[in-house]
Amino acid sequence: MCAWSRCRRLIAALVLSTLTLGVAAAAQQDYPNRPIRYISPFAPGGSTTVIARLIGQQLTEAWGQQVVVDNRGGANTVIGTQLAAESPPDGYTLVSLGGTLAGNYWLVKTSYNALKDLTPIATVSSYENVLVVPPKSAVNKVADLVAAAKAKPGQVSFGTSSTGGPTHLLAALFSTVAKINTLHVPYKGGGPAVTDLMGGHIDFFFSNPINIAAQVKSGRLRAIAVTGKTRARAFPDVPTFIEEGLPEVTLTNWQGVGGPAGIPKPIIDKIAGEVKRLVANPDTVAKLQALGSEPNYHDPQGTAALIREDIERYGKIIKEANIKGE
Repeated sequence: MCAWSRCRRLIAALVLSTLTLGVAAAAQQDYPNRPIRYISPFAPGGSTTVIARLIGQQLTEAWGQQVVVDNRGGANTVIGTQLAAESPPDGYTLVSLGGTLAGNYWLVKTSYNALKDLTPIATVSSYENVLVVPPKSAVNKVADLVAAAKAKPGQVSFGTSSTGGPTHLLAALFSTVAKINTLHVPYKGGGPAVTDLMGGHIDFFFSNPINIAAQVKSGRLRAIAVTGKTRARAFPDVPTFIEEGLPEVTLTNWQGVGGPAGIPKPIIDKIAGEVKRLVANPDTVAKLQALGSEPNYHDPQGTAALIREDIERYGKIIKEANIKGE
């Protein structure tokens, strides 16, 4: 039989533990009871912000708590992603996830680990990419761009939304496959890159369809080719790279939502459930498809698997193209 003082300490510890668990459970059941910050680690105006606002609107309408999209571009998405990774894992800080995570895994020294310090919650969409050029460009097909690059090695430039992201790796893959030497011009997001492309400051860009659909339709940009096995729904007259004789040029990307590691499972499931409802909404489907993206929901486990697959695929491309961190 234990001494009374020891028993009292054990009883106090058990009571405190029970109270702590009770408070945590109540907080999860009450979630959310205040505004949520949704970090988009790119500059405003790109596809990531579009998806973030769609998710934010869904959560706001479902829960009656405002979801505020916070653009924190810079350092190849590291600034915004690190801010999210270091936030309390209570569900009140979310962050956009996508392929750039995989590029940074290999190219950038970060204080966080993409596989350990983030909570994958859900994916929203997937998309192929579109090769676009300025409206006054003499390039009308892929062969024209290859010829121009071979005529002026190292002078034909391409923009990217981030170093090591999908737009960069696709351009690097294209250059490797076509055996051309091109000039990389990194930006802090797809929006600024598209603006400079329309002005003729860079020569080509591999874009998420969301970023350039309106500009192509209005004639402010010219679409040359799309990645993927079939022509894009939003660009039925634009040939695939397969049709253009370069089937290796393909890299399907996705966009979704996550948060810092350690978010309680009930909160993860609650957010993922709302994202699933969002993706199944016919209005959302129509909006995404009109912009060249396809609804593509994955649960937390599926989203984690996508990140692991991207890290493996991107690592191979980075090695083959000899891409270095900047």
